Formats: sequence, structure tokens, C-alpha cells
Amino acid sequence: MTQRHAGGQRADEQRARDEVRRLEVEARDAPGRYRLRLLALALLGYGVVLGLLLLALAPFVLVAVHLFVNGASLAPQHVFVLVLPAAVAAVILRTLWVRFEPPAGHRLAPGEAPRLQAAVERLRREMGAPALDGILIDEDFNAKAASVPVALGLLGHRHYLVLGWPLMQVLDEDAFASVIAHEFGHFGAHDGRFAAWIYLARGTWYRLRDGMAAHDFSFAWLLARFYAWFAPRFDLASRALTRRHEYAADAAAARAVGVDATADALLRIEIASRRLHARFWPRFWARARSQRHPPVQVLSALAQAAQGREVDLDRLLGLAARAHDPRDTHPTLPQRLEALGASARPHGARGHAALDLLGPLRDTLERRLDDAWREAIRGHWEATYEAAAGDRARLAVLEGIGQPTPEELAEHALLVEQVRIDVDPLPFYARALAADPDRVMPLFRAGLWQLRHGDLAGGERLRRAVALDPGAAGPAIEDLRALAADPDLDAATFAVIEQVCDGFRPLADAQRDDDDATGEGVLLPHDLDADALQRLARKLAFDDRVARAWVARRRTALREAPPQYLVLLDWRGSVAGEAAGLRSLAEALGSGHALFTGTDQKALARQVRAVCAEPVYRKGAH
Repeated sequence: MTQRHAGGQRADEQRARDEVRRLEVEARDAPGRYRLRLLALALLGYGVVLGLLLLALAPFVLVAVHLFVNGASLAPQHVFVLVLPAAVAAVILRTLWVRFEPPAGHRLAPGEAPRLQAAVERLRREMGAPALDGILIDEDFNAKAASVPVALGLLGHRHYLVLGWPLMQVLDEDAFASVIAHEFGHFGAHDGRFAAWIYLARGTWYRLRDGMAAHDFSFAWLLARFYAWFAPRFDLASRALTRRHEYAADAAAARAVGVDATADALLRIEIASRRLHARFWPRFWARARSQRHPPVQVLSALAQAAQGREVDLDRLLGLAARAHDPRDTHPTLPQRLEALGASARPHGARGHAALDLLGPLRDTLERRLDDAWREAIRGHWEATYEAAAGDRARLAVLEGIGQPTPEELAEHALLVEQVRIDVDPLPFYARALAADPDRVMPLFRAGLWQLRHGDLAGGERLRRAVALDPGAAGPAIEDLRALAADPDLDAATFAVIEQVCDGFRPLADAQRDDDDATGEGVLLPHDLDADALQRLARKLAFDDRVARAWVARRRTALREAPPQYLVLLDWRGSVAGEAAGLRSLAEALGSGHALFTGTDQKALARQVRAVCAEPVYRKGAH
């Protein structure tokens, strides 16, 4: 990228962060002014929608006046004049008319899991939350309060409590009661209706823009330009509101079940989420490269991976604070504990697992949820398996070579690591390094693998790789930061990672500055062939929220490294669900693809579109 473009990208990110911090302060210190600002933004968005609708309906009024006031007769030209306005009005009305479905999951029947239903009802009454229309159990490591509007909210809402089976496995009954109380705190918030309206408004403008663009109306370009400017700003402004509600729900839970139980639940969920992100999910989706079908049992393995020994809580809090994205919808763990007036303490279970509240339903429900989840991911899984066919074939070819070259030995070791995840790749990297001790890629990959498994010698291999290729400093820091986020990492390995990163940081900064000054960081056109593009399209097609996609190839700082692709998505779903949706897609696409939507990275989005002028994927075209 040129220096101007790189500087523009960084400036965009910094401006967004500064704006979020300002709004956070305003939401806390002047909530009335903040809500008025958010209301004004929302009304501006709806005002444009209604203005377009009035413009679309104006020809109908003029024709009606001409027919009934002037006594004219209906003529073919009248119909011709009304065709385009009718199509525009239909798209706008379709955008505003959204059908809201109850959340998915197993809905508990009356008398089913009576202990759980009684515990939920007791908490609901104590907190004065509205009556529930259903309690659902799903396969997510999460819990949520869902309010489904009836007749666009004019006739009220139906309220549901959704509880994740893996979450119930990790928490004891006291901590789980805090989670339920937190969700009831969302139901009981005095400004919950306003927040719900704001939440629904986020997606309306994206749907309108996409609907107009899909119908190729002449003014779609102008509308898209307006909402491309407006929607991200509204989303950014509304994040402070969602974070204030998280604080309020935490406080409500603390009043209901106690500060200790609430803090304990927050700690356990943070630790378990980090374990899953660091270890379970990367390995789970890596298996799809060599195994044709998804595993039969997922939930028990997921719950087991979320548990472990006690962790260094001071380090955990430090990592949570350091990795904070101010644009997130949730505050960080340290911020939430500080707001509660609680300290981080060891979190050993004090009673039975919350899953015991399901009683005899537990085993039956686990099998049912496993089946549903396996079917839901089958498309992504099979597309990932198909995309790795070339790697599996290449690995078979390399294994048939009697006297491989050093380059072939390095490629073979990398493919063993990527395709045969149950095989230790270190002996293969050692073989490649014996043939060529100064080959950067096997040094780099072997060093990361060793540190991941607690072998401190990996730090020296990484230092050697960066000494041979300073461009490897940036990628090394990124990988090491991801590794350091593992809460179960031992103290000695964490210390080595910190030392290595500190040593690499000046090199990475210098490399980035050189790229900005020389333009060598420019994005390149992708080099994907037709088959690779078709596989990418099939994966994207499994998510209805992706309307279009552009791909560019990023210049790889690390020599010999596989190509890295930036995938810009035209996201059609709720902005609130954007982060989770991108994570799911990224896991399915694999480590060679970095996904983003341009919501907060407008400069980078412009560069990708400039390199890849036409989308490589359009919804419904594949």
C-alpha cells in the first residue's frame, strides 16, 4: 500500500477508537444527551427511508389526481409511468417488513427438566422480569435473552431465555444462576425497548441498500453511498449503549445472587472462551482438512476442552485489557470486575455442574444437539475438506519421492502439520533443517510448534528465523500473541514469548515503515484459479449474510510462506452479529484467509476493491 493509503487506514482506525472512547464517556456522564444523539441518528436513517417511500408513492398520487379530479381515463402510459415507482416502493416496504422468528434450540416442554425450570422461574420472580414464552437449550457456549417483537413491537414482545449446553457443563449451579440473572437483567432494563429498537434499526439500512443495489435502480448508487457513510457511524455510536447495558445486567445479577457468584461466572466464562479459541476451534477445523465428515460427538469434547487447571489470573486480566477493542459490544473482564467492585479470585467449582439441572433429559438432549450441530456445519466442513484436496494429493506425491530436495522436505513438513494434525511435525521439520539449517520457513514453524507445546527452545528457532529474514518479525508477533492468549500456557513459556516479541517489535515497526514509504506493501491481485474461486464461493454461499466478496493477495513478509488473502465481504446481516459470523467463516476458510467487512477499515476496503474490481462472489450466482 502507498504511504498515503497505509496512513489513511491507521488514521481511520484511530479516529474510530477515539470516537468510541468519547461516546463511552458521554453515555456514562451525560446519558440523556447521548440517547438524544443516538435517537437523532436513528431518525435520520428512517427519515431517508420514508422520504424515498414518499417519492416512490408520489406518482401514484399524481396519477390518481389526474384520473379522478380531471376525469381522465386510465391509459397504457399511466401503467408505464407507475412500474418503476411500484418496484421501488416494493423494495422499501420489503426492507421494513421483517419476520422475526423465535430463537433456535430445544424448547423445554412443561414439566421437562423441572429443576431447571423451577430455578429459572424463581430468579425471574425475584428480579421482576417479564414472563417467559420459552426456555431453550442450544449448542452454543453462551446464554442470551431474546425479545421477539410481535407486529413490529406494536403488540409487545415474546421473551425467551436461551441457555447453552456447553456453558451449563462448565459452570456450577451458583455461577449459572448468575448468568441467568444477568440475562433477566437485560429483560428488566428500563431502557430495554429503546435498545431493542436501536438494535433492529442497525440492519434495516444495510438491507435497504442491498435491496436497491440488487434491483439495479438508477439511484441505488447514491443511496448506497449514503448508507455506507451512515450505517457504520450509527453502529459505532450505539456500541456505548450496549456496553452500558452489560454493566447494568451485571449489577442486576450481583444484587440477585451476590457479587462473588457473578464475578466467578465472568471469570470462568472468560477462561473457558479463551481455551476454546486457543486450542479447541483451531484443531477442530484443522481436522476438516483430512476427515471427510464432521465428528459424531462435539458437545462433550467442546465442554471438556473448556475446562482445565487453575490459571494465572493476573496474567489473564492483563491479556484481557491489552487485547481490548473499544468497538466491542461488551466491556473487558477487568472493566466488568471493577464495575462490580470484585477482585479476581480462584474459581474452583463449589457444587454440582449446572448441567445436572437437566436431570434425565441431559443425555438425550446432548445427542439431539450434537446431531443438529453436525448438520448445521456439514456444508462448511465438506467445503473445507474439498478445498484441502490439493494439499492431500501434494503430500502423497512428496511422500513418494525417494530423494527429496531441501525445498521439498520443508514443504512436506508444512503439509504434515496442516493435514495430519494427529502427527507430530517436529521430526519432519528437523529433517528439513538437517538438509538446510538456514531455511526460514521450517525454523519459523518448528519454533512456533515448540512454544505451543512448552518447549522453550522454540524461542531460539524463531530468533534464528527472524535473523535470516527480518520480514518474519511481524508474522511472528501475530502468531505469538495468539499463542500467549492461551490461559493454560505455563509461566516460563509466556515469559519467553514476551521476550521474543519485545525483541521483534522494533524490526516489525521498521519493516512496516519501510513498506509504507516504498509502496512494497501494496496489495496484489489474487492468484486463485477457477477451481479455488469456486471452492471459496461454495463456502461463502453457506452463510446467507454474505452478499458479495472481493479477494486480494497480501504481500507476505515471510519468505517461503504460503500466500495470504484478504477477503472483503459485503455483509447483509445484523451488524451486531458481524464479529461472530466472521469468526465462523474464517474457521471454515482456514488460516490463509483474513476476512473483514470494511465497517471499521474503510481505507483497506478501498484498496481491496481497487485491486479486485469485480466481486469474486455474488450471492445467488453460484
